[in-house]
Amino acid sequence: MTPEAAYQNLLEFQRETAYLASLGALAAWDQRTMIPKKGHAHRAKQMAALAKLLHGRMTDPRIGEWLERVEGSHLVQDPFSDAAVNVREWRQAYERARAIPERLAVELAEAESESESYWEEARPKDDWRGFLPYLKRVFSLTREKAEILYALPVPQGDPPYGEPYDALLEGYEPGMRAAELLPLFAQLRQGLAGLLDRILGSPKRPDTTLLHRSYPKEAQRAFALELLRACGYDLEAGRLDPTAHPFEISIGPGDVRITTRYFQDFFNAGIFGTLHEMGHALYEQGLPPEHWGTPRGEAVSLGVHESQSRTWENLVGRSLGFWERFFPRAQAHFPSLEGVGLEDFHFAVNAVAPSLIRVEADEVTYNLHILVRLELELALFRGELSLEDLPGAWAEKYRAYLGVAPRDYKDGVMQDVHWSGGLFGYFPTYTLGNLYAAQFFAKAEEELGDLEGLFRLGEFRPFLDWTRRKIHAEGSRFRPKALVERVTGAPPSAGPFLAYLEGKYRALYAL
Repeated sequence: MTPEAAYQNLLEFQRETAYLASLGALAAWDQRTMIPKKGHAHRAKQMAALAKLLHGRMTDPRIGEWLERVEGSHLVQDPFSDAAVNVREWRQAYERARAIPERLAVELAEAESESESYWEEARPKDDWRGFLPYLKRVFSLTREKAEILYALPVPQGDPPYGEPYDALLEGYEPGMRAAELLPLFAQLRQGLAGLLDRILGSPKRPDTTLLHRSYPKEAQRAFALELLRACGYDLEAGRLDPTAHPFEISIGPGDVRITTRYFQDFFNAGIFGTLHEMGHALYEQGLPPEHWGTPRGEAVSLGVHESQSRTWENLVGRSLGFWERFFPRAQAHFPSLEGVGLEDFHFAVNAVAPSLIRVEADEVTYNLHILVRLELELALFRGELSLEDLPGAWAEKYRAYLGVAPRDYKDGVMQDVHWSGGLFGYFPTYTLGNLYAAQFFAKAEEELGDLEGLFRLGEFRPFLDWTRRKIHAEGSRFRPKALVERVTGAPPSAGPFLAYLEGKYRALYAL
């Protein structure tokens, strides 16, 4: 078989696998938005059956044979050609999938589905004791998976794994390791703590009560849809639905969906949650459709993905220019904003205050929430913390880092869906996303000029087009750190993010 024929076989086989996986994405969206209450048990069995089918395809020996025919051939001489990128990523995915026994893949898929479903009902009831057995099962299986993957060779050019947790992190942020994260987070924490102390010491305070007036859910939805259209989200290729925990999910080209949650008496959650998920969706809608079903057409990492969502939520969506454009429209949708000044509103949506809920945290304190989760995850996987002791450890870290502590489980250890779905190693990508976002945004402004001035005029296309040329169109051609350096001219750093926060909040709080 020629390398060309082997590569064609790979393309056809992997795209068919991607079609099957996309049906799983559709089932996952349905489970978190529309499924009848009594349908969860059957859905868990469906997801387990699909996991078994996908695992069989992902470990098919023919993949290894085809890869061997292509690797070392003229097709992959240029390491950044489409074929070379696909082969590189397919090889890693094949080795990781082949290392996981079918039994573990199926058990994990079923356990995650059951755990997520139970979490959705248990969180509002504050039912930690009922949820704990589900979490224990997911964690036990995920730890088994981590230990298996830890034994694998790392991709060429990447740093070695230092511990099993690194092997999970690799699945979300290729090339990143805990040993690199911890000093980066320490530098960030030091910078954030100093800024937070100065903000909390400022006599200038925003009136955040105006965010807790009457905001009818239907009006929020109408306003959210208006913002989506203005920013460039293609609603003919997506949709917006309510859910317990906001998310974006890509079914495939022409079908990239987002969800949010609304509170009648709180403005931020529904509107900024929508902008956040829109950022994810804009990335997915900007990936090259001709490469769908291959790594060349996939997002490079969750950190880069998060950079897009945090950009649109914060650097765009919380800018003064954005609200100079849209505050009159907000007032038209919400009579409760009558008489509120633009600057007062802008200050309120950028208020800084230590809080319990990560998804509602301000830009200054948000990454401290992530630091708590990173340290707890590492302690769990290092055997330094048991799941039974997790709520106490959570409260202790919140008191130490944010000066607050939860009074219940639903606003504490149960607030996020991630652990119920086995997403250990995922949380650090949120902070990496913040760092990448600031670095990308600074470079875009250097090349495009005053971005906030464009937003003031309702012109979002120049910035969106810039991100699509520089980031989205590349798919997984470059590893995350290499992509950041290629786009911005510098390796990933906390510096641009801290500089952005310093400039913004010095003006807001008259520091």
